[in-house]
Amino acid sequence: MSTSEHQLATAGELAVPDEITSPQAKLVYLSVLVTEEAKAADLQQMLGVPKLTLFAVLESLAAQDLIQRTGDCYVCR
Repeated sequence: MSTSEHQLATAGELAVPDEITSPQAKLVYLSVLVTEEAKAADLQQMLGVPKLTLFAVLESLAAQDLIQRTGDCYVCR
């Protein structure tokens, strides 16, 4: 696989659902997607987002059925 083919495959795997319009929500969603299973504290540290903002975004994504909470972690659906 050439480098450009690999980049296209990777970009396709990291697609953000159309219903996510907020840049912050896109960032959180992609972070959860890339890490495969993320704790809120890890996301907060990685993204530098205030805890209240992060939880609001995570709740919004969960309400849209795009991520789910599994114990103390979040995963993409």
